[in-house]
Amino acid sequence: MIKDIIQQHCTGKAVGIYSVCSAHPAVIEASLKHAHKENTPLLIEATANQVNQFGGYTDMTPKDFIQFVSNIAEKVGFAKERIIFGGDHLGPTCWTSEVATVAMQKSQELIAAFVAAGFTKIHLDTSMQCADDLTPLTDEDVASRAAKLCQVAEQTAMDTFGHSEIVYVIGTEVPPPGGASEQIDTLTVTPTKDAIETIDIHKKIFFEHQLNSAWQRVIALVVQPGVEFDNFNVVEYQPKEARTLATTIKNYNNMVFEAHSTDYQSQAAYNLLVKDHFAILKVGPQLTFAYREALFALVEIERQIIPSKLQSNLMNVCGSVMQENPAHWQKFYGEQAGSLTLLFSYSDRIRYYWNHPQVKNAVATLFSNLQKTNIPNPLISQYLPKQYLAIKSGTLSLEPIDWVEYNIQQVLASYSKACALHLLNGE
Repeated sequence: MIKDIIQQHCTGKAVGIYSVCSAHPAVIEASLKHAHKENTPLLIEATANQVNQFGGYTDMTPKDFIQFVSNIAEKVGFAKERIIFGGDHLGPTCWTSEVATVAMQKSQELIAAFVAAGFTKIHLDTSMQCADDLTPLTDEDVASRAAKLCQVAEQTAMDTFGHSEIVYVIGTEVPPPGGASEQIDTLTVTPTKDAIETIDIHKKIFFEHQLNSAWQRVIALVVQPGVEFDNFNVVEYQPKEARTLATTIKNYNNMVFEAHSTDYQSQAAYNLLVKDHFAILKVGPQLTFAYREALFALVEIERQIIPSKLQSNLMNVCGSVMQENPAHWQKFYGEQAGSLTLLFSYSDRIRYYWNHPQVKNAVATLFSNLQKTNIPNPLISQYLPKQYLAIKSGTLSLEPIDWVEYNIQQVLASYSKACALHLLNGE
């Protein structure tokens, strides 16, 4: 499916595909429902940190992740065969503290686990230095390691399915996925020369490794188009800055750019990104940001209508749990981060805490409290104005949990509008 979309883009259709990079069940469910409503396929990706052969921070293997998503798809009536499963940043990223031979062995096991589970879009990312890499890796080093992982992927596909339909993405972006850890003001777009060299060197080394067939399925190069966000700032796409880079990819048949960290851009920016051949748009933190945003709006409603002793105190619970368990935010926010950063940052490190028992209990209490009472319309208008208008128009129910889902889907709507997949349905 994704290869067809990319081919359609390369023939001149203004289409693309967005990639949901999240393991949160509410985000997955909202995304599946949105794609079902729009009658489009859905690309869902897991990073090596989230999901790997050892469980990752979600405690899911690749096989577990596919089952997790498939269960939600069955629940909402979305056909599993219309889901494209992608593995993001697959390489030594989780094991850079180990020597390269060990890190690459674990990377090969990682790739094999993803492919055997049924992931068909693989981002080969071998750009990071391992413990015994004394100097930054050259393009040749990166490509050689990527080729070795590609060989594992191809062999695993053949052994498991009898053929390989895997599509590949090469390259990486700076800074790392999930948002910048420091304040940003401007960004340097990937130099055109660097993009060309990355593609050409990868092609050369893939052919040296007898990966000619696999190279025909390399659909995208990850670059920095000049979009990023930090805790409180968003760098908006500037097409003039990326003009030369954008036209370069047209010289390569059936390839586009993949843009990471595109969260929080404007609709106009998304439209221009797709037009400029950044045809794979990845979104992650903004989806759980929208989830958190709606929950906190419900907290404000709860404060107005529920006695204080019965309230969920969700915001306070989240803040306390994050302070007591700083592992997921400390190196990003700094040791002295205050509640404004912890609870409201664009980087949304709070997303790692929704499964904490105290937080889960507070969310359950919040929904239970609000379902027991009729919420006055003026309060909905005050704290959830978009949902209020949808309720008034008859397109949204009076269930608070649906208001949260609606917030997530508003983010997805911006992406799906830019990607215009309805054009492939003849609409």
